Amino acid sequence: MRTPELIVAPLTPFTADLAVDGPSLKRQIDYIVDECRATMVVAAGVETQEYTYLSMEEREALIRQTIEYVDGRVPVMVGVSHASWRTSVRLAHFAEKHGAAAVQLLAPLRPFAGPPTQADLVACFEGVGRETGLPITLYLNPGPGADVSIADTIALARLPCVKLIKESSRDLSRVGRLIVEIDHAGHARYMTTMQMLLATLELGGSGATMPPPGCEIARHVIDAFLAKDFEKAAAFQLQFALFPARWMHRGLAPAMKAAMNLIGVPAGEPYPPYAPLSREEVAAMEDLFRGNAFAPRLARTPSAS
Repeated sequence: MRTPELIVAPLTPFTADLAVDGPSLKRQIDYIVDECRATMVVAAGVETQEYTYLSMEEREALIRQTIEYVDGRVPVMVGVSHASWRTSVRLAHFAEKHGAAAVQLLAPLRPFAGPPTQADLVACFEGVGRETGLPITLYLNPGPGADVSIADTIALARLPCVKLIKESSRDLSRVGRLIVEIDHAGHARYMTTMQMLLATLELGGSGATMPPPGCEIARHVIDAFLAKDFEKAAAFQLQFALFPARWMHRGLAPAMKAAMNLIGVPAGEPYPPYAPLSREEVAAMEDLFRGNAFAPRLARTPSAS
């Protein structure tokens, strides 16, 4: 059995003047790598990391900091998604220069409206692939990116430059088919997300990608699965039924930052104008955590409520 991937995208902590909080980012990366045993870290790659608020110089600085703080303990995958293909190429070259192991590219929307065709998508990924020797992760997230059909996803997975896939869907029918047609077929390693982790492992997929602290629960799921303790794996997986679902109406970044603050790994507040969870919402999250995998951390952390 291949080692399941646990790829983690650290949240971006900001100071009061909206600069990246380096010490908090380092503490978070240590938690992700040393305590949650991530197999790879993502730098400025997914929207929950709030990198889209940063200037290009700030984004590049965040990438450099992330690679520096990981310090070679695990590979780093750098997000290169951008509306401009030339900017994606620039970021891919930057990632190579600074020692990244892979790049991640969101399946793009067409900037002039309308869904992209398969030819549009293939041209985008082939174009970046020609410009970098790094493997590309196809990032699927409808909304910020295109809603890519099963057929188009398989076509992209067959490109030699695409080695991994980050799937954001919670659709078991889609996930099951793509595990068979992509992962089992040997085209790319196909990974899902928190709520799909155990089902993905049972169906022979490659693992999942997610922000912290979901990765701590995920590590328990993976360890129990590898130990063939499937009842324990299911019990940990069920913790994703309520977290972060109860707070997703507030957005994933605010919910996960509140969770990180609760367990004693400060991640700050969402980038304005978006508000953090209220005291009542944080108190409800704390109550939930007292009965799940985070309970030992709460015992060592002063109450946030």
